[in-house]
Amino acid sequence: MADVNFPSPAAEPDLKGVEGPSAAAGARELRWEVIELLFFAYRDFVGDADHELEAFGFGRAHHRVLHFVHRYPGLKVADLLDVLRITKQSLGRVLKQLLDEGYIVQKTGNNDRRQRLLYATQKGEALVARLAGLQTDRINRATADIDPAGVETVRRFLRAMIDRDDPDKVLEAIFGSGGKKTREA
Repeated sequence: MADVNFPSPAAEPDLKGVEGPSAAAGARELRWEVIELLFFAYRDFVGDADHELEAFGFGRAHHRVLHFVHRYPGLKVADLLDVLRITKQSLGRVLKQLLDEGYIVQKTGNNDRRQRLLYATQKGEALVARLAGLQTDRINRATADIDPAGVETVRRFLRAMIDRDDPDKVLEAIFGSGGKKTREA
């Protein structure tokens, strides 16, 4: 891995006479440290799973699909498209691979035969558990020295980073249950 040398943070630009989003950013303190911490935290959080997924020829899109299908059995393809905010074509490619390799099964809806409902297979559940275990280990290490109130603050911060007007049914379930959505085995 190449060395990365960070120069000292740049001075704030002079935004006098500038209009638009850049001017609005200049009117408040920019949160460079938090922005960079989020970049690096996300990189390492997904990196653990990325490394594991490489062995299967999978990427982050496969991980996200498997995650939500496992957590919400019977999830409709249409709802998965909304949750992931990806195109039908992108989901189709990933979903086909997961179906063909036996990580997910697709069933027809009982009431509406046009519905395609998705379920993780045992093979899919095992992979999700492995990936979630890696990510849980990282979360546990990060929160080991934080008291329960601090962990709740982190949880509230992460929820606040998500658009509250998001119509996703999955987010409604998460917010509706206080973020404690669990799936029994």
